[in-house]
Amino acid sequence: MSPRNDPFPRAGNSFATNLAVAAAVSTAVVGAGSFAYGALVERRNFSLRREVLPILPSGSRPLAILHISDMHMAPWQTDKQEWIRSLAVLEPDLIVDTGDNLGHIDAYDAVEYALEPFRGVPGVFVHGSNDYAGPQRKNWLTYFGGPSRAHKKPDVLDTGRLTSFLEGLGWLDLNNTARALEINGSRLELFGVNDAHRGWARLERLPGALDELRENVGWHDEPGPEPLSIGVTHAPYQRVLNSFVTNGADLIFGGHTHGGQVCVPGFGALVTNCDIPRDKVSGLSTWTHARRTAQLEVSAGLGTSIYAPVRFACRPEAVLVTLTA
Repeated sequence: MSPRNDPFPRAGNSFATNLAVAAAVSTAVVGAGSFAYGALVERRNFSLRREVLPILPSGSRPLAILHISDMHMAPWQTDKQEWIRSLAVLEPDLIVDTGDNLGHIDAYDAVEYALEPFRGVPGVFVHGSNDYAGPQRKNWLTYFGGPSRAHKKPDVLDTGRLTSFLEGLGWLDLNNTARALEINGSRLELFGVNDAHRGWARLERLPGALDELRENVGWHDEPGPEPLSIGVTHAPYQRVLNSFVTNGADLIFGGHTHGGQVCVPGFGALVTNCDIPRDKVSGLSTWTHARRTAQLEVSAGLGTSIYAPVRFACRPEAVLVTLTA
């Protein structure tokens, strides 16, 4: 039958076209709604994740460690600043800050205000690349092509001011070095590296730094519990985790990944922004290398770049890890 004599001209085509249009509109509406939720609600829905890790020697007192990471603070983010300040009520024994505190060229006062309640609480820190350079506007889709890269000369931040403030709180700088603390009767060997994402991690320095620490502290010559060894990194690249395990880490803290930032319910993170496996992109897991295993704690972080202000199925978080005997 010719089209001219067809009693139902273009009915099938019209139905298919309408169905396609309806599907496209529905997809657009769902996408817009998800984006709005991620940008306006979940990004500001701060959460505290609690973990208990029985890793201390028998008879040890509990040790509460507050893990703060990836604040990416901007001066106008007052709700984030107040929420971080409120964490002081937890009375942690130790703060571990895994970097990317700054998220704007004028964020120094905001970061200092947020962390001021922790003055006098023992802490350690390493820096992320965003503590050295301001955020850059970029196409979000580039994150799906592999770990992000700097594409133009960024605004240089006052890292010295940030470092001086954190040290003024009483926190120890672990960028490519090792330090020792004794808290609640537990002896802690802490070592860390600068941001591996930008190639600033000097892993070759760690053995010497640990040897020097052990020689100066002298715990191995005194009666008492065996020290707990803790590694701290901003970006948990596999080469860093392997090195930490080789150097005796019992527990490793990392950040950088944002937990994937945009996740699919039932599937998880789409990207990690480094080479860590997706199933270890956030949370407490283990890392094994050369027949040794360490506990691995990766925070999904508290912020995002101001140019990618969305989280989906991945709430911003701080983490309270309680170490027990």
